[in-house]
Amino acid sequence: MGNIDDLLLETIQTIAPMIESKTISPVELTEAMLNRIESVDKSIGSYALVTPDLAMDEARLAESQIIAGNYLGALHGVPIALKDLIDVANVPTECASTILRGNIPRTNATVVEKLKSAGAVTLGKLNLTEFALYGYHPEFTPPANPWNLEHWSGVSSSGSGAATAASLCYASLGTDTGGSIRFPSAACGVVGIKATFGKISRHGVFPLSDTLDHTGPIARCVKDAALMLSILEGRDPKDPSTRTDPISDYFGVTCKGLTDFKIGLDPIYCSKGCDTEMSAATFTAVDLLKSAGATIVPLDAPDLENAARHWLSICSVDALMSHKELFPERREDYGPVFRALLEHGETVSSVEYAEATRQRQYTTALINDLLSKADVIVCPAMPTIAGPQSDYPPQQVAAVEDIGPLVKFAAPTNFSGHPSITIPNGFSASGMPTGMQFIGRHGDEASIIRAAAAYEKLTDWQQHKPL
Repeated sequence: MGNIDDLLLETIQTIAPMIESKTISPVELTEAMLNRIESVDKSIGSYALVTPDLAMDEARLAESQIIAGNYLGALHGVPIALKDLIDVANVPTECASTILRGNIPRTNATVVEKLKSAGAVTLGKLNLTEFALYGYHPEFTPPANPWNLEHWSGVSSSGSGAATAASLCYASLGTDTGGSIRFPSAACGVVGIKATFGKISRHGVFPLSDTLDHTGPIARCVKDAALMLSILEGRDPKDPSTRTDPISDYFGVTCKGLTDFKIGLDPIYCSKGCDTEMSAATFTAVDLLKSAGATIVPLDAPDLENAARHWLSICSVDALMSHKELFPERREDYGPVFRALLEHGETVSSVEYAEATRQRQYTTALINDLLSKADVIVCPAMPTIAGPQSDYPPQQVAAVEDIGPLVKFAAPTNFSGHPSITIPNGFSASGMPTGMQFIGRHGDEASIIRAAAAYEKLTDWQQHKPL
């Protein structure tokens, strides 16, 4: 066995066989990861709360099960972490807010139950923006980006992206309402999946927008993210929005390659309002995919940008519904950015909401039409390279009305519910990761995973480590 500290930097695909063969111990691995968190996270701040007692109890249980011959699969004994709006019984869920301080749920979220059934070890709760929007409450410190501690680590699931990239967990769970799995994944150079709406249960996950929210995995490689998805997906009677899709063989598609595979690209959509380095990284990746056998299909998708403008109307009104027991009575207890979202929701007229709903239907139809021409669509994961934290997100109250450009690549699939996967595709001149996403048909996570896995095999981006 190699140095266990070195194994903390590896993927689940590497350590799972070692756990199964008893070459490494879940107890030793968890102890080492907890020690790494204590040492490294002082400078990153990805964890809101570490739960060492719970983690060690779960690690000892996993070890005893494996010794007894009851191996549960590739996640058994693997330390992972959860965004702090996902309920774990008897562990605080505070959503990076002062309003929910001391909120301790009595039951686990469905996704937590699924992870526990798979034998995962939960290390603790990860930091986020206040109630999962895009701004931090002034009393909370944003997580640092492991690639540059002065830089932005992404929107809402920032702690999840930072912790996964910094090897402070092997994978994590985040949520995505307008890019909050994809932004942190792109900013921190890891893989994130926003599955089809309803693919993963949201029971026990504090909502930002009940009609836009998605729960999903963030991991260090495509196969790890696919593994997490296969465990998390499935119908949940506690969440009526969940789908009844059959469980897919995601590992099978990671070996298929790109022969007879069509990737749709709109160069104008990918470059307009986008950092040159971010769009250039996407175009370079497309050239590589073409050389590996993919057929590149030209697309015309200018109207996708309209979704970002109307996204705010839906999100703000939905947020009002989620906070109806707290707002406006506790208006002053919210941070300025999230309070601005709720106040914006108060101004949305029935006509504006109806218009946004119609735009949502149009966006869904448009993406369906584009995907009738290609197996997946490729575009940047976000329009900007992760810059200084002081610039992201804007803390001015007026910024809520200016969110459209930030979510131009993300909001359309939150609107439509189509699945997407974000994957690293290079580095900027300043050394920050770039990322792109593949968008697929409803229920067809297999195709986006196939495309991402094929690209990953052609590059070594996922092998780079920030720390």
